[in-house]
Amino acid sequence: MLSLLVPGGHGQLGRELAARAAVVRAPGSSDLDVTNAGAVIEAVKTLVSSAAADGLSPVVVNAAAYNAVDAAEEDATRAFAVNGDGPRLLAAACAATNVPLIHVSTDYVFPGDGDRPYETTDPVGPQSAYGATKAAGEEAVLGSGALAWVVRTAWVYGAYGGNFVKTMAKLAATRDTLSVVDDQRGCPTWTGDLAEGLLELASLVVTGKAPAPGLLHCTGGGETTWCGFARAVFEELGLDPARVRPCTTDEFPRPARRPAYSVLSDRSWRAAGLTPMRPWREALATAFSEHGDHFRNP
Repeated sequence: MLSLLVPGGHGQLGRELAARAAVVRAPGSSDLDVTNAGAVIEAVKTLVSSAAADGLSPVVVNAAAYNAVDAAEEDATRAFAVNGDGPRLLAAACAATNVPLIHVSTDYVFPGDGDRPYETTDPVGPQSAYGATKAAGEEAVLGSGALAWVVRTAWVYGAYGGNFVKTMAKLAATRDTLSVVDDQRGCPTWTGDLAEGLLELASLVVTGKAPAPGLLHCTGGGETTWCGFARAVFEELGLDPARVRPCTTDEFPRPARRPAYSVLSDRSWRAAGLTPMRPWREALATAFSEHGDHFRNP
């Protein structure tokens, strides 16, 4: 059985992991600052000792991240500390104690100028400060010598914390119509499915059945645009999706440049023998059926 340490445990993915894992310590940033080398080393040592005492297998799943994409353009130093240095420190501590590490990354490491789903073998080319810091974290983890897997995901939403689904619900209550960009394509991913996928990977790791350490992609199945995603949210809210009107990225400028196409291929996930993610639209319906109040009353 697993004994998990989940840095970033108070975020939307961290809380979902904590709710679904049997034995887990999921500290928030105030309890475990991943940029503090001493704190990271102590946390991993504590995981090892407690797991040994309980006869369990320790695994670190890093859900800590600076995810404010636009704010990172002006706060790149802090973003790099959390997204670049944090994973480096965690990987070093895991390497020193022989603890497996699963690190969560993002589709924003890619340039977004392609027209087919990105494979794990495709070169990165981040177009934003956020993407660059996440790419640095990936490089640090994969080059650390730790037994480590980097799992890229995309367009994450869940019952906890702020996200696109909750933003759409808030705006739906105050505006007759919304304009949402329709020229950026990606893969909406529910934290419930993502957490289950990460836990499945962790279980394979401790039983020796995991794929070789490296990169994996895990997102909701299929693809859509932000406008298509928003219209689906309106449908789940019982509202007219036609209230969501398409616009272009140029009509809705943001401080950070977003990839126009950041769909991730799940070829690596399937090849590893992991359960494929369900279609994103089906997952959204399930998320609302299980956590409707969280989304309807954000």
